[in-house]
Amino acid sequence: MPKKRIKKTDVAKVGTSSIKPTKLKPFQGISFSFKYYQDSNSKFSCSEKEVIYWLTLLDRLKALSSLTAQELLVNRSSTLRCHPIKWEDTSESGFSLPNEEQLVDTPYQFSLSSNEHGRVHGFFIDEIFYIVWLDRDHLLYPTKN
Repeated sequence: MPKKRIKKTDVAKVGTSSIKPTKLKPFQGISFSFKYYQDSNSKFSCSEKEVIYWLTLLDRLKALSSLTAQELLVNRSSTLRCHPIKWEDTSESGFSLPNEEQLVDTPYQFSLSSNEHGRVHGFFIDEIFYIVWLDRDHLLYPTKN
């Protein structure tokens, strides 16, 4: 029986693949990051929050992700209430992040709903909002007497 020869397989060199990358339009909305999230601060811990709180948070983040940072900052919705945080009016003096003065240009907060589910506190870098605290019980701003 004659021996069959196996043909040599041609392997494409790196970078010469015939697979074409998908071309996507640049993202045009806000992204959210929990890179600097601090659940260890007892005032802003959410470890025992009910399911409706988490569903409300996800729903709000999903809705806001269709906006640009500029659109969020100029939005005057009474349920959103997005505005800069003035530390001198709060119970805190900052987020207590390493290198915070270089990292945080302006701290912001926005509401999850009309007072019921509290606020989200964080800051923007480009179109990414870095969530630092989830303030379910409105504890950042002390009660005014």
